[in-house]
Amino acid sequence: MEMVESREVYSNRWITLREDVVRQADGEESIYAYIEKAEFAVVIPRDGERFHLVEQYRYPLRRRCWEFPGGAVAGGEFDAIEVARQELREETGLRAGRLEFLGKVSPAPATSNQYGHVVLATELTEGPHEREHSERDMTSAWFTRDELEDMIVSGAIVDAQTIAAYALLLLRERRVGLGQP
Repeated sequence: MEMVESREVYSNRWITLREDVVRQADGEESIYAYIEKAEFAVVIPRDGERFHLVEQYRYPLRRRCWEFPGGAVAGGEFDAIEVARQELREETGLRAGRLEFLGKVSPAPATSNQYGHVVLATELTEGPHEREHSERDMTSAWFTRDELEDMIVSGAIVDAQTIAAYALLLLRERRVGLGQP
């Protein structure tokens, strides 16, 4: 697929909506609209068999959602570990003695160019959160592995990034258990 032309339809500090004219392999042209968004980190705060989640109101879904902490930091070179460290501290107050990169996900590859970087946070200590004003309604809590999995199965957790991050953790655990890197 070849891009013939591209135009910015809308932009703010969080997203840019683009509309591209693309030429297919057979020569036909079509329009493809997509969202450009900054890369983000999603953090799995784990203390043994407990996981720390945040809950906040997600306007597009018109509901409160439980999810792993995470977010993007505007400007500069993206460093997944540093963004994870910052988002963990801001949203939960937790500080991680160890941060480990688990993998990369694309939450909406048909409609966005955004990538997420999944980071496991362990050796945790608690402190005060440093939430932004827009996160003032956020709460956080610890959940056991069984509770976390029940929340995914029941639909209490619908955030694709959280579910994908947990899948990456399960794959890592399985591979480590099998002696694989």
